[in-house]
Amino acid sequence: MPSMPLLRRLARRAGWAVLALTALACSAPAQELRFFQLGTGPTGETRFPVGGLIANALSNPPGSRECDKGGSCGVPGLVAVAKSTGGSIANVEAIAQRRLDAALVQADIAYWAYHGTGIYKGKGAVANLRGIAMLYPETLQLVARKEAHIASVKDLRGKRVSFGDKESGSLVHGRLLLEAFAITEKQVKLSYLKPGAAADALAAGTLDAFLVVDAWPVPALSEMAKAGGIDIVPLAGPEIEGMVRRYPFFQPDEIVAGTYGALPAVKSLAVGIALVTGAEQDDKLIYGITKALWHPSTRKMLTQSSPHGARINLDATAIEKMGIQVHGGASAYYFDAGLLR
Repeated sequence: MPSMPLLRRLARRAGWAVLALTALACSAPAQELRFFQLGTGPTGETRFPVGGLIANALSNPPGSRECDKGGSCGVPGLVAVAKSTGGSIANVEAIAQRRLDAALVQADIAYWAYHGTGIYKGKGAVANLRGIAMLYPETLQLVARKEAHIASVKDLRGKRVSFGDKESGSLVHGRLLLEAFAITEKQVKLSYLKPGAAADALAAGTLDAFLVVDAWPVPALSEMAKAGGIDIVPLAGPEIEGMVRRYPFFQPDEIVAGTYGALPAVKSLAVGIALVTGAEQDDKLIYGITKALWHPSTRKMLTQSSPHGARINLDATAIEKMGIQVHGGASAYYFDAGLLR
């Protein structure tokens, strides 16, 4: 089970790779370079280190050793840099405003943004949003202090709760949970904290519960479970079944026993993470990025470097169920690879 030090090592590894790539880039002729900014998520969440690994795999700055000689198999001349962000909603807005070249976004947020429905109803669709790939699932994990006696979402009434900051996808998911259990936001004492700050507040006794939407195990939760005093609240029952029927991007999930110390298996929900970009990005560039993402060397690196990276697999079904238009460059790669008709 990965620990907080492992997550820190992955983040440092990604950071060092970016610095090395940038140093190489600065020594090469400017016309040969293309910088590519990849939005991830908060530093305490899985998307940040995994995004760093992906950025490393996509990069192939001038002077790199050739792929078939054990060097970089990324896009020639590309220097991809992973950026920490506020989360899925912030990433979508940055893609819309062309402040990011690509980003990791929860599939439901991407779906709503592209179609102008759900939380984007009335705001207008993000018309330039395009998909590159479906990556791995993230699980809704509702953490509670044992002393708060929260056994179900319905027990959140009157409690001090955080679903994430105001630009996070987890806040949207938290609101959907309240809606499913007929709880209004006025019936909870809502804070807008990032996962790290929420974990600190829970440990200090100033927060009763918080929601993390991330691939399990989350290192911060593993550390909290070792210290004792927390529960993972089940997301199960007719209310949750109704959510799955209403929102097909949700899938039933289970956090297996032993994931967090002695805590038992817990029923929950999962949502996929998509790699998205803007329609304005060059087809040839996105073709190369998609090819580099699924190159065998990238798969090996992701599998060896992160338990979450090992869950990133090329799946034609997942591509077809992305729910938003696939970028022309990515679509061309999947067609050439025999995955799309």
